[in-house]
Amino acid sequence: MKRLIDLAQLNFLPRSTDLGLLVLRLWLGLSLVLLHGWGKLMGYSAMSGKFPDPLGVGAPASLALAVFAEFVCATLLALGLFTRFAAAVLAINMAVAFFVVHGASLKMGPGSGELAFIYLAGFVALFISGGGRFAMDAQFSRTHGRSS
Repeated sequence: MKRLIDLAQLNFLPRSTDLGLLVLRLWLGLSLVLLHGWGKLMGYSAMSGKFPDPLGVGAPASLALAVFAEFVCATLLALGLFTRFAAAVLAINMAVAFFVVHGASLKMGPGSGELAFIYLAGFVALFISGGGRFAMDAQFSRTHGRSS
């Protein structure tokens, strides 16, 4: 019976929380940069007048905040640099997208906030856990005598 449980739990594979955090950081960070942030950064002037303004700060400022989150902070997250700060900014960005822009809608089809909701979960998890041993933050902590 123990062999069956070990097999079902895939206990023959090595476990690494740090490797899992690296994969999560890279997957979420790079997908957000490449699929959302880069386009907003490159199309800033064309988008700045018509970008949604969920916080009432003006479309150009809302777009600038989205670019900061989806390009700058997502890049920092992928690198594991200032990971918890970047994850907090990204979680706030996705919370605004999910709750304000999409009205907390998880329905299928246009207007769904499902993607923002899924990103939000990953960013909250990374905010809580930090970037792990393979993050640049961990290297800085070792260099400056702090344990991670």
